[in-house]
This record gives sequence, C-alpha cells and structure tokens, in this order.
Amino acid sequence: MTPLISSSHDSPCLNDAQRRQLFGEILSAVSRSFYLTLRVLPSAVREQIGLAYLLARAADTVADTTLVTVDRRLDFLHRFQAQLATEQLSSEIAEIPALLGDQQGDIDEKRLLKWLPQLFLLLNRHPPADRERIRLVVNTLISGMVLDLESFPSEESGELTALESAQVLDRYTYLVAGCVGEFWTTTSIAHVPALKQWDERRFSRLGIRLGKALQYTNILRDLPRDLRMGRCYLPREHLARHQLVPEMLLDPASSQRAKACLDEYISLATEHYLVALDYVTAIPRRCVRLRLAALWPVLIGLATLQKMAQSRCWLDPAQPIKVDRKWVYRMVATSLLCVSFNSLVRRWVRRLAGAR
Repeated sequence: MTPLISSSHDSPCLNDAQRRQLFGEILSAVSRSFYLTLRVLPSAVREQIGLAYLLARAADTVADTTLVTVDRRLDFLHRFQAQLATEQLSSEIAEIPALLGDQQGDIDEKRLLKWLPQLFLLLNRHPPADRERIRLVVNTLISGMVLDLESFPSEESGELTALESAQVLDRYTYLVAGCVGEFWTTTSIAHVPALKQWDERRFSRLGIRLGKALQYTNILRDLPRDLRMGRCYLPREHLARHQLVPEMLLDPASSQRAKACLDEYISLATEHYLVALDYVTAIPRRCVRLRLAALWPVLIGLATLQKMAQSRCWLDPAQPIKVDRKWVYRMVATSLLCVSFNSLVRRWVRRLAGAR
C-alpha cells in the first residue's frame, strides 16, 4: 500500500463545521432511521458510534454497487480492511471515491464516498482504545459483506441461491449486526460512568442478541427484494422442512403456503428481542438518552414483525412491510413518558411481542 500521508497525526483534523456536516447532513441522508437513534445518544459516545456507522455504510455502498464486478467489489472491501489496520492513508483507499463516486447514481452515497479519506483520518484521531473498538466492529461488518458476495450469485446472473443452514445464517447475523450490539456495549461502558459496574461479558452477549434480532427482522422484511437480487437468506434446509425451495418464494401467491416458515423466524427474532429487553431495563434510569437509543430499535423491530405476521402478502415486493412515520412519531412521544419505568417498558415490549 502506498501512503498518501506519512502519518495521520501530521494531517489537519476536521473542523467543527465539517464534523457537523458529516454527523448531521451526510449521516441523516444515508440513514434516516439510524440518525434518529444517533441524535438521542449521549454525546460521550455519539461520535464513536456515528463514525463506525459511516465507515461501515461506505463499505456497504461499495459492496452493493453494480457498477463493477463482484471480484472488483471484493478487492475494494479488502482495501478497506487493510486500511483499518494502519494509520497511514493509502492511495488505494483514496482511489475508491474517484473510481466509484462519479458513477454512483445515488447522490447521497456519492457524497459519502467522497468523504472516505476524511473518515479514516478522523478514525486515527481518536484515542487508541476507541480506535481499536471501531476498527474491530467495522472489520467484522466488512467480513459479513464479503460473506454476502461470496455466498450469492451476482445480481445480473439471474440465479437464486439460499444459505445452506441455520448455523450459517446465525453466524451471518452476528457479522452484520450482532457485532454492533457488542461494540455499542463496550463503547458505552468505556464512556458512560453509570455503566462502569456492568459485567461487560454479560451485557455484550445481550447486545449481540439485540443486534441479531434487528437483522432477522431486516431479513424477513427485505426478503422479496433480496430474492430478486438472487439472495435467499432463509436456509435451504429450513425451507425443505416446509416443502419449499427458494424459487417458490418468488411468487407472491406462495405467501400463505410459506407462512409457517415465516412464523418460525418471527418467533426466533421475537425471542432475541425479549432476551435483549433485559439490556434496556438494566440501563440506569438516569441515562435517559442511552435507554431511548436502545429501546427505539426494539419497539420498531417488534412492530415490524407484528405487521409481517398479520400480512397475507408478505412475499409481494409491491407491498413492502414497514411501520409508518406517524406510528414512529407516536412511539417516540410515548417513550419519552415511560422510558424511566421498567414495568411500563416491559409491558409495552411484551404486548408488541405478543407475550403474556
């Protein structure tokens, strides 16, 4: 790797205006849902978590682009991983915005890629412990993207492939989401004094469960779209137990036939959410911002699963399943009133989960 800059510490840091643009305008444009959570996080952890998200989102933009071949995308992702291991900004990482940015159709993703060198420079300005945590989670997330590209056919091939087993799927959910719950936990313990007494191992496991719950929800919600990209995340062995093959799921008329399979994964995701409820309620009541940041994804995820369970056409890509904006606004307003009361939080979550 050829360095553009001999040492990140010799380079100018982003000024306050650039930071506001990066963690405000840019981040909100590439993820409206995560931006809501980021805004409510305590300031002590907001930039670390926001920076990890932006780095991973930039890598995901590269992984998802159809402008270059799969082999080329894998090469770019390996450049990301190599850059994470060094404080020297390489010319190879700086080439990515030039090679992809001008061709990128999504203007917000194009802008994010142009910020890529600055993201790495900002990473190297963080204290060593934060830097290592961010590097670890982004590297793990990229490993999940690599698994995606190596497991499924290219989008233009017209082929459809399913993951082989529940074990592969569970591993995948850790790589692309569970690790985020782990990172979130270790970063919060390091910077929020009220969490100093937390058992890091125990709460990291709960954070992983929350991340996996969110990813299972995403997989079920996005299944119709992913199938048309050649990707079936529901394992082939599990489909076979329900007398299904991936190709059947391309037909929206199969929604009812496949409902038993769907219900099993809804139950699995719900179980993860209910276990992760202990994570939310263990956050000290005075840490209102941190509680809200953990609670909102749980509530939105469970509401999405509820709508999915009630849908008669969940395989129809023309009828995407999601909670509407008005519901989110009501949820936010209600949560501000009850977030400090564990009994109310548990009752709300269990009602959405259908638990008694």
